[in-house]
Amino acid sequence: MARVPNVTFKTRVRDESIGGENPFRWQDVTTDDIFKGKKVVIVALPGAFTPTCSSTHLPGYEAKYAEFKAAGVDEIYCVSVNDAFVMFQWGKNLGVKNVKMLPDGNGDFTRGMNMLVKKNNLGFGDRSWRYSALVEDGEVKQLFAEAGKSDDFGDDPFEVSDADTMLNYLKK
Repeated sequence: MARVPNVTFKTRVRDESIGGENPFRWQDVTTDDIFKGKKVVIVALPGAFTPTCSSTHLPGYEAKYAEFKAAGVDEIYCVSVNDAFVMFQWGKNLGVKNVKMLPDGNGDFTRGMNMLVKKNNLGFGDRSWRYSALVEDGEVKQLFAEAGKSDDFGDDPFEVSDADTMLNYLKK
């Protein structure tokens, strides 16, 4: 399979040395920082605070984090075409403690994965198609992309990118 695209993510990280009401700073994170020498699961979804993403998709991976670790996964990253502030607040709202939230504000990573779709019909603009991927040392080993990828959101399928499908694959 292919390698993940080489991009830099614009993230916000807590820095206690800053102090005050907003102890965060910008930090660039590259695909090498995330994937080099690691076994990583990507959970990619259309948007923070959207119904399926918030009720089932991301919470499923968070709930089964220990099982993923037991299956040899180093990290799970949730990627969405949202900015760092939105991804942080969404993770906080859902109580996410284990899955790392990865903002792809410009859609560079999503575009490089050939998963960028236009959701102008909903007023969303460019978004990620729903998928999950197993990445080992930067190489995509398995991709579970939902059927019917298109620029029309339609039914927003959620059949194969769930946590159980990925766990079953890992346990083979």
